[in-house]
Formats: sequence, C-alpha cells, structure tokens
Amino acid sequence: MPGILTAKKVGKRKGPVAVIDIGSNSIRLVVYDGAKRAPLPVFNEKVICGLGRDLDRSGQMSDESMEMAMHCLQRYVALTGSMGVRRVQTVATAAVREASNGADFVQRIQRECGLDVGVLSGRQEAELSALGVLSGIPKAQGVMGDLGGGSVELVKLSDGRLRQKTTLPLGALRVAANDLSDEAIDKELSNLGWLSAAKEETFYAVGGAWRALARIHMEQIRYPLHVIHQYSLNAIEALSFARFVGNLSHETLTRIQGLSRSRIDSVPYAARLLERLLLHTEVDQLVFCAYGLREGCLFERLSRKCRSQDALIAMSQEVSGRAGRATSDGDRLSDWIAPAFADETPDMARLRRAAANLADIGWSEHPDYRAEQVFLRILRMPLVGIDHLERATLALAVASRHSAMDKIVRRWRIDTLLSDERLADARTIGLAMRLAYTLTGGAFGLLETTRLERQDDRLRLIIPSQEDILVGDVVERRLRALGKSLKCVHEVVFVDEAAPRVATG
Repeated sequence: MPGILTAKKVGKRKGPVAVIDIGSNSIRLVVYDGAKRAPLPVFNEKVICGLGRDLDRSGQMSDESMEMAMHCLQRYVALTGSMGVRRVQTVATAAVREASNGADFVQRIQRECGLDVGVLSGRQEAELSALGVLSGIPKAQGVMGDLGGGSVELVKLSDGRLRQKTTLPLGALRVAANDLSDEAIDKELSNLGWLSAAKEETFYAVGGAWRALARIHMEQIRYPLHVIHQYSLNAIEALSFARFVGNLSHETLTRIQGLSRSRIDSVPYAARLLERLLLHTEVDQLVFCAYGLREGCLFERLSRKCRSQDALIAMSQEVSGRAGRATSDGDRLSDWIAPAFADETPDMARLRRAAANLADIGWSEHPDYRAEQVFLRILRMPLVGIDHLERATLALAVASRHSAMDKIVRRWRIDTLLSDERLADARTIGLAMRLAYTLTGGAFGLLETTRLERQDDRLRLIIPSQEDILVGDVVERRLRALGKSLKCVHEVVFVDEAAPRVATG
C-alpha cells in the first residue's frame, strides 16, 4: 500500500519498532519511536475481536472472531510497513495458547500476513508483564497482576527482580461460562501461599479492565490529573471502591462518564477479582500501571546497561533533544544550579536534573501562554519512573522558569496534590533555572565562567570582573527572587579570575 503513510528510510539499528499483542479479548498494535530505555509510543490502536469469548464452551476460537482478527492483522502489517517500522514483534496469549485450533490460526497468520507469532506460555506471559511493570516502575515492590480476557498473571516483585509467578484461568471473558464467584476465586488464590509475602507492600494492577476502574475512581473524586500510570489508592479506599463497583448494575455502569461500552460487562468482575487479591495479599497500596506485556517485550531485548538507565532521565533527555533548542544542555544547567540546593534529598535532585533537561521545551510557544503550555505538556506527557506527585512537581518546576504559577496551579487544582513545601521546592527549582537563562540568554557556555554559591543563609552569584556586563537589572531581580525563595540574603560578587565550573550536583 505505497503512499498511504510515508516514512524516511531508517538504519538497521534505528527507527520505530512495534509490538502486536494478540489477546483473548482484543488485538493491539503499539508502535514506539525506537528500542530504547524509555520508548515513546507514536501509534496505539486496539480492536476488540473476542478470540477467547467462546473458548470455555467450545474449546475453539470462533470463525467470526478469527476473520475479524485476520482483517485487523493485515491492516497492522500495512500500517507498520508504511511507517518504516524496522521490527515487529507479535505475541499471542491465553486464547491462542489454549484453543484447539490455535496452531492452525498461527500458521494462517504466518501464511497470509507474514508475521512470526510467538505463542507465550502462561509463565512467559507473566514474566513479560512483570518486566513491563519494572520498566515503568523500577522500584516496584509487591505483587503485579495483569488481568486479560483469558487469564490473570501474578508475579512477586522484589528488589527489581521477578520472584514467584503464576497464571490463573480467571480472565474477564471466562465469567459467562464459569462459576467465578468470590468463593471460586478464593479457591484459586488460596493455593498461592507466596501472595502473603506482599503484606504491607503494593499491588500493581495491569490490564484494560483495571485501568477502567482507575478512570471511574478519577471521575468520582474529580482527580485533577487524568493519567492512569501510577495512579494510586491506599488499600482501605481501594477495597471500599472495588466492593462498590462490583455491585453496580449494568444500567448504572452505562451512565458512568468515561467508561467505555466495551468494558461495561467486565468491570464488575474486575472489581471483584481486585478485591479478593487485595484481601489475599494484604498490601497497603494499590497502584495502576499502564506498562505491561508490550513494554515487557521491548524491555527484555535491551542490554543490561540500557536497562539500568534511569527511565525518567532517559526520557527527559529524549524529549529535550526533540523539542529543545540546539543550545539546550540539561546536565550543564543542572550542575550550575546545584549549589543552591545543597540540602535537597536524592529524589529532589533527580527531579531537578529532569527539570533541567526539560527546561527549554517551551521555547517556541507564545510568551503569554508558554508557562501554562509547558506545565500541561509535562503534566500529561507519557513519562515513566515517576509518580503523580513527582510529575506535578516536575511540571511546576519547569513552568516556573517562565513565570509565576499561582493562578495556573489553582486553575488546574494541583495544590490539592502537592503540599505547600513541595510547591515551594518546585518553584525554587524554576527560579534557579530562570536565573541561569536570564544570565546567559540560553548560551550555556557562559555558565563555564560563572557560578552560584550558597553558604548558610547567603546566596552568591560569582561573576568574573571582565564579564560584569552580564549583570543587569533583570539578572539582579532574578537573583533576588531565588534568594527570597531560599530564605537567603543574595549578592553578586565580581572576581578577577574566571570562576571554575561547579562540580556535578
């Protein structure tokens, strides 16, 4: 299908990659911008085919569902070819794995679409889903659950590694043909003694039906940030909510704003299963995760060195390279402002570094709207390795480098997420970056001969005497604002020799 979608030719090692996930309920194609630590999704499409809908009754995938699937896969092949995708990984899960006509279906896909389908065992499916969670939440500690149409995969996560793992025939499509009462679910879960090892840890919920629950809860409490990844609830609130949704009628569910019609039938069961899992694991926290099997497929193929990279820093650098000016240099900016934050925590130092990487992404926006555009862009960006409080902090820090943010913070209700102390910390990072940009005009080579110093309650801007022309009224105002935010007396100090570049902070 030449000409439908044009793409530049790419090298063997660079260019977009894709994963096609042939699930029991849906088939999804996700195209990513490359095989890297924090890939950005550039295309995402799902088609509900229902391959596993009649599986428990007949033992086979229906002809109708397979025809729909073939049409879908042929479309995906055409799209990925036109997009210049250099590698397509195709995997199939429970329905194809269990159906008596699964092998014939895989051969047909190979013959008619040219796709090599990897039919995952239950163990492999669990491992890939858990790797996906770790790629998005590297410090995940507890139990991951991935609810699909045909099965649910459970994996114990500890210290960045996969521990015990299993797959159970408790998928959402099996409700109609099986007795999946609470007692039946408890019977399956009672055989997994290792679930109790997650006591007082976190349950990570993966899968469309559980993401739908997160959306319902967000709408219910008018949550200000509509990002599913790392949306969290404490276990008590999560149990109460799961019980509430599990008892809702079909008619009531149809009236819930934001709930897809394709999810209405599966949501009550998803809520009941989640409730049983929360009770069996005795976790303290529920976290919804947008990363799962597909991201696990990519993460598994990365080198150990690439896997060890900080996902947030890697993605912020990637975004900066695409959206920032050629003079942007996040590392240099982060190093220069570091002395002002000598008492910061490691987590705040990490956010400061990410903020420095993203500091220039709004350069092309209209000045009157630049701060809010940057704020909303980062707030909604598909960043990983960051929770919602950190996301809001990062957005506010970068936006504060452009202007005051009080009205914008109230308008978007971010003050309901962040404490006064965290709001102040974010603003201070923004003020420090604003000083650096005002001093240099974004030509960061000038930072080589200047530096910030902070000693007790004194903040000093050190400038070589021969570069005194750099300091004017606007720079003085920026320094004064930063000093006030840090509760420091500020001053500009001129020295006869160039100030050495600051050490990495």
